[in-house]
Amino acid sequence: MSLLTTINSPADLRQLNRHQLVSLADELRQYVIDSVSKTGGHLSSNLGTVELTIALHYVFNTPEDRLVWDVGHQTYPHKILTGRRDQMHSLRQLDGISGFPRRIESEYDTFGTAHSSTSISAALGMALAARTKGESRHSVAIIGDGSMTAGMAFEALNNAGVYDDINMLVVLNDNDMSISPPVGALNRYLARLMSGKFYAAARNVGKSVLPPPMLELARRFEEHAKGMIVPATMFEEFGFNYIGPIDGHDLESLIPTLQNIKNLKGPQFLHVVTKKGQGYKLAEADPILYHGPGKFNPAEGIKPAAAPAKKTYTQVFGDWLCDMAAADDKLIGITPAMREGSGMVEFEQRFPNRYYDVGIAEQHSVTFAGGIATEGLKPVVAIYSTFLQRAYDQLIHDVALQNLDVTFALDRAGLVGADGATHAGNYDLAYLRCIPNMVVMAASDENECRQMLTTGYRYQGPAAIRYPRGAGIGATIQSELSELTIGKAELKRQGKKIAILAFGSMVHPSIKAAEALDATAVNMRFVKPIDIAMIKDMAADHDALVTVEEGCTMGGAGSAVAEALAEAGIAKPLLILGLPDKFVDHGDPALLLAQCGLNAEGIEASIRQRFL
Repeated sequence: MSLLTTINSPADLRQLNRHQLVSLADELRQYVIDSVSKTGGHLSSNLGTVELTIALHYVFNTPEDRLVWDVGHQTYPHKILTGRRDQMHSLRQLDGISGFPRRIESEYDTFGTAHSSTSISAALGMALAARTKGESRHSVAIIGDGSMTAGMAFEALNNAGVYDDINMLVVLNDNDMSISPPVGALNRYLARLMSGKFYAAARNVGKSVLPPPMLELARRFEEHAKGMIVPATMFEEFGFNYIGPIDGHDLESLIPTLQNIKNLKGPQFLHVVTKKGQGYKLAEADPILYHGPGKFNPAEGIKPAAAPAKKTYTQVFGDWLCDMAAADDKLIGITPAMREGSGMVEFEQRFPNRYYDVGIAEQHSVTFAGGIATEGLKPVVAIYSTFLQRAYDQLIHDVALQNLDVTFALDRAGLVGADGATHAGNYDLAYLRCIPNMVVMAASDENECRQMLTTGYRYQGPAAIRYPRGAGIGATIQSELSELTIGKAELKRQGKKIAILAFGSMVHPSIKAAEALDATAVNMRFVKPIDIAMIKDMAADHDALVTVEEGCTMGGAGSAVAEALAEAGIAKPLLILGLPDKFVDHGDPALLLAQCGLNAEGIEASIRQRFL
């Protein structure tokens, strides 16, 4: 690591000569592999951006020039080169560095990202701000081919293309198509030619000198010549100067091309082709397996994990989806690019004609489901809680307002651990329960999750079932597709003085706390409609009520209980426990819950402090 250890900032990188950069790339790639093998994290995507990261920091004057990384799960090389090499051992751990760009972490992280397709909008904002302030700095958005499936990316392209005096570059990191023969010496030459001053000057001279008929002929010839080699037309119609595709692992192609682009005015679009897992044969062979591995031995690779003793909630959903699809041929499964993460692999294999992956397009997925529902079919949208936030308008206007029969399976509800605040599902209870026609449920164990999915599916209207990431408690899962009574809670333990009304994942720690306090414990099950009769009974028989939820306390399930008490004219001491009014950072989930007072000991301590 002789070169890498000398790089503490991009300024150090820019002191190297071009011939040293290939060796640096090899060292950087190995450092990424070694680091991720010890901490876990995203691997395949980061191995694919090593050369691109080096080239961008080498050519552009960062941090004065702004780099905006889309999603941000491919920024480990960026972090290592921007002064965080010695912090990589703390990646995604409590009080360590984030797995995504974070403005408070480094001046080189110009925009916080973790959800997709935001980079072009942010970079355009930075570019226009620079123009307004009279600054000549550049703004560069690096976006993956998957993120280009989202409408927001095209909204930004459409907006950016009208400004012909900005210093803005969009780099499309295409890591899904193979590097075909055109991406060789000839294509490298064409990319450098089309990004050079001569090409730009000749085009501008033609506009001013040629008479209109000849100018139109020249324009058509140029488009035809470029179209034979590159898919330029679409992006140029947006107003961008398209360059590429070029090999994203070839520094001798990347650097001259970026240097030429840096001298051009107006919105530029560079198409680079990279390979996920580049340089690590195991990751190249199976980039999905190595997308987000846990700790592993780089020499041996990822070993097959032993079957867990307890099923994950994601597995429970996947099994239920297949069982319900077998029982009802109207079921349609929909995912916005999260087939593996949402547990839909088997469903796709068994029911390919009823499976739809719409890409990273959460808004579209919800309205698409609404359209299917209008035709009498029964769509199930498998989506992470944090991603449904992106389709809130569609949820209200395109589904709930029309009372369409769409079931939402909300995975990753509550804290998610290493991915941190950007991926935590802390707000769904609050943002769902205020929507008319919605039924909202929170599962406390694996079997109840299956029952709630069945209940939501058979409910004639929009329903959401939230469940956490990871394994359940080991509950026995019944094979039948049975329903729960909508709006009916379940008494779990009868005690005295204090009644704990718990929701979803907080039911079992609340029962433990209730046992220590000799309190009553209730599994509320439904956030909407909430069991008002149970709330009244608990208020009549106890001195105080406590609500516990793995979600935000402002507007959440506890607020629903408070509103029910107020509506009934009942004045009763109420303690609302849940996630605090702040973004909870990354770390071990159990430790984070304990810090928030949401383990059994924390719940007990909060109750004792308030009432006993």
